[in-house]
Amino acid sequence: MVRVEDCVVARLERFGHKFEILVEPNLALEVKHGKDFVLADLLAIERVFKDSKIGDEQSPETIKKSFATTDLAAVVKKIIVDGEVQLTTEQRRAMLEKRRLEIINFISRNSINPQTKAPHPPQRIENILDSEKVHIDAFKSAEEQVNDIIKIIRRIIPISLEKIDFAVKVPAQYAGRASSIIHKYELKKEEWLPDGSLAAEFLLPAGAKGDLLNELNSATHGEIIVKIIGTAQ
Repeated sequence: MVRVEDCVVARLERFGHKFEILVEPNLALEVKHGKDFVLADLLAIERVFKDSKIGDEQSPETIKKSFATTDLAAVVKKIIVDGEVQLTTEQRRAMLEKRRLEIINFISRNSINPQTKAPHPPQRIENILDSEKVHIDAFKSAEEQVNDIIKIIRRIIPISLEKIDFAVKVPAQYAGRASSIIHKYELKKEEWLPDGSLAAEFLLPAGAKGDLLNELNSATHGEIIVKIIGTAQ
């Protein structure tokens, strides 16, 4: 169970009635974006209130009429997804910074300069976000915001989101370790050859090419054959 002092109010007004619950803020926002939850991890008190400040509970009849169910998990999810999660100023600031870093890292990892085929380092992306005063929404995922942000960045530097179609062949003694690395990415096909070696084709974000090659070379002591088949948007 979550401590009351660590919680914030999630509120929804429906059919003229108020519904409030006391929720752990970080998990509540993940629930708002579709994550499954356990009530004990999410709620400080497993009840729905009219007014959580004074502990005035909402009636089961009103809950049933408004949500067509009295199942607490279903009602809680509806309140969070359709309602408002009230955060403190410090919580909002921390969430915004976390989302900002996620966006910077996502863009750096998934984009390249189409002229040089080199990735854009995170600091370059961060500098542009600062100089252009790019708005970031703490309540939306990085993926939901990236396309609009890329349009702004493209005014300043050449940038494109691409994936590289990679093929590798790994000797038998390193195949197991290499396979675990490859499976982090978008696997297209994988074949274990009669001599125990591994042949695989997969897609990876263009900006991750250097990290991948370093990881594979380290795992195989450089005994790996790599072929770049092409790129895809």
